[in-house]
Amino acid sequence: MRARAKVKYIRMSPRKINIVLDKIRGKRVSKAYALLAVLNKRATEPVLKLLKSAVANGDARDIIDEIKVSKAWVGQGPALKRLRPRAMGRADIYKRRSAHIKIEIGN
Repeated sequence: MRARAKVKYIRMSPRKINIVLDKIRGKRVSKAYALLAVLNKRATEPVLKLLKSAVANGDARDIIDEIKVSKAWVGQGPALKRLRPRAMGRADIYKRRSAHIKIEIGN
């Protein structure tokens, strides 16, 4: 059994989300829930919500001890360009990044 879930346009840098995904990739779903509950990162909230969605998509709520997070990846979303004032009337452009996350669970 394979189930997938994805979320797009998360207003967070993909590098920060990937730190959280590295922790749960390849783990059992029950272990991933426990890790996300104690991990002190802002990215855990959307990842936990997405993992619950993947479990619900696969109708696997009763067998979460048997299935694992087979794939979890994050991609670059569109970046909002903003200006930051600098010296002598100039401005620098910085990007407010966004991300697309996908999680696949299976045996």
